Amino acid sequence: MWEQKQVLITGAGGFIGSHLTETLVKAGAKVRVFIRYNSRDGRGNLEDLEPRLLEQIEIIAGDLRDADAIERSVKGCDAVFHLGALVGIPYSYKNPREVVETNILGTLNILTAARDHGVNRVVHTSTSEVYGSARYVPIDESHPLQGQSPYSASKIGADKLAESFYASFDLPVVTVRPFNCYGPRQSARAVIPTLITQALACQEIRLGNTDTLRDFTFVTDTAEGFIKAAQSSAGFGKVINIGSGKEISIGQLAQVITNTIQSTAKIVVDETRVRPSKSEVDRLLSNNRLAKETIDWEPSVSLEEGIKRTVAWIASHMNRFQIGKYQI
Repeated sequence: MWEQKQVLITGAGGFIGSHLTETLVKAGAKVRVFIRYNSRDGRGNLEDLEPRLLEQIEIIAGDLRDADAIERSVKGCDAVFHLGALVGIPYSYKNPREVVETNILGTLNILTAARDHGVNRVVHTSTSEVYGSARYVPIDESHPLQGQSPYSASKIGADKLAESFYASFDLPVVTVRPFNCYGPRQSARAVIPTLITQALACQEIRLGNTDTLRDFTFVTDTAEGFIKAAQSSAGFGKVINIGSGKEISIGQLAQVITNTIQSTAKIVVDETRVRPSKSEVDRLLSNNRLAKETIDWEPSVSLEEGIKRTVAWIASHMNRFQIGKYQI
């Protein structure tokens, strides 16, 4: 389906975006990416792609809040994958205005440009954080939305804009809602790289709340969910969870990782890493039935296998991490 199709991927320099970009280039798509401008011409995780793949990609640098830049990027595209966002929850505590402007206005710019240029399909990226602490499990797409951080509130706003453009303008948009994704190229902002780097290099593993429960999906499975969402018109106007349907506490996850590495590091609770109590999301567990029924997606990589692959990648890229530093 993707051979010679012109696609735009925002946020392609990020963790999931780089894997999605790599997959689509290999599938024969003509890939244009929109990444955040920086004066160093840094391309983020795209720099991990093989040179033969990277040279096939059209790279545009700019800011999602710039409507003109987005309009030029979307023009001529058959499909748009909108992953660009500011995603750090602790960062959103410090800079809520920037997070809201980037995530909401940036999404508005993408949706408007896609409507004006007649894009055939738009995949908008949500997050399981919009559900807040689970009121029931497993969490399906009808679960109430709860803005327990400025980040989650900004994503709720963006999701509702996507919903409104489907209802108001018949824009062919599907919202995918990944639960906790992990794998190679992920930054230390996320819990699994934080655990692995400390387990590899330290005698102590410093964590925040170890009792919270999360649903982890390996990044190649998540990227496949994006692609399948774009391939099926059955998802238009819908929100679709992309999660494993299994949960594990952060404390148990740390044990899985230390066992994999054969580390004897002790787990220590670091109060500076604990979220404000009313902002903490205690439990996330996906109901992925709609993904199976609507876009024929389900995960294929087990947590144990995914952790092994992630440990191997991080162990060979330790120079990228500031070990033990709390990265917001």
